[in-house]
Amino acid sequence: MHIKFLKPYEMIKVLKPGFFTTIQDKGRFGFASIGVPVSGVMDGSSADIANSILNNSLEAAVLEISFGSCEFQFLCPTFICVSGGDFSPKINRKSIKLNKKISVSTHDVLSFGKINFGVRCYLAVSGGIQSEEKLNSKSFYKGITKETVLEKGMKIPVHRNIKEPVISNASIKIDELHFNSTKINCSKGPEFELLSLYQQKLLFENIFSISKDISRMGYRLNELIGNDLPTLLTSSVLPGTVQLTPSGTLIVLMRDCQVTGGYPRILQLSEKAIHILSQKTTNQKFNFLV
Repeated sequence: MHIKFLKPYEMIKVLKPGFFTTIQDKGRFGFASIGVPVSGVMDGSSADIANSILNNSLEAAVLEISFGSCEFQFLCPTFICVSGGDFSPKINRKSIKLNKKISVSTHDVLSFGKINFGVRCYLAVSGGIQSEEKLNSKSFYKGITKETVLEKGMKIPVHRNIKEPVISNASIKIDELHFNSTKINCSKGPEFELLSLYQQKLLFENIFSISKDISRMGYRLNELIGNDLPTLLTSSVLPGTVQLTPSGTLIVLMRDCQVTGGYPRILQLSEKAIHILSQKTTNQKFNFLV
C-alpha cells in the first residue's frame, strides 16, 4: 500500500505509524468559500527550520508526528532533518540530533521513542514529501485527501537524491522559549468589545489550562468565562480565533478548524502564538497577552 504519486520516486516505508502522523505543508488557501479548511503544519516555525536546513522550499511537505512512537525505513539514500518536539529520534538505534542535516542510507530505520519535550515534531526529507496534491496542497484532511493519517505498511514517495558528503556537523540551537513559554500573544477579536470590563479583565488575568478535548481542529480550555452575550450570526473564523461558547468555555481554533462559526470571536492569536500553543498539551497552563 502506498500514497498515490505520479512520478517514479523512491520511498519511505511506514513500519510503525505512531499516535497521529500526517503529511502536511503550508496548507490550502483560497477555498474557504466552499468550506475547505486551511490545514497545514501546526507548528510552522519548527517545520520551516527543518526545511531550511535541507535547503528545501518552505512550502515543501513534511511529516507531522504527534507524541512520537513511530518508525520509518528508508528505501533510498537521502538527507533528513528532524525539528520541533524532542521524541528521542534514533537511526538504527543510535541517537541523532534535532535541527541538523542527517545522512541516511538505504534500509536505515528512523525511530522515535521517549518524549523529552513538545507535542509535535517534523520530519523533512531532501526535496520534500512527494505525495499527491489536492486543491494545491498535500496536507491530509478528511474528505479532501484519501488518507487522513499514516498507517503501517504505507510507502511515502520522496525525491531520488544523489548522496553528497556532509561537511558540517553544525546544528541550530533549540529555542527553549518556543516550548516553555506561558505567554500566548493575541489581539482583540471582532466581538471583544461586547464583553464586560470584568470579563475582559478575567481573560488577561486568569491562568488557563488545556482540557483533554484537543485536536488539530481546536483546543478547549478548562476555565470558564461567563457568557451573557446575545446569539450571533455565523461569521468567518480562522486558525487562532478564540471563541466563547454559550457555556462559557473558550475554544482556540487550530489548523483544521471550520471556516465559519456562530460563537463570539473574542481573541485572535498571532501566528507565532499558534505555533507555541501547538506544542502544548492537556493540563499545561498559559495566559493570554495582548
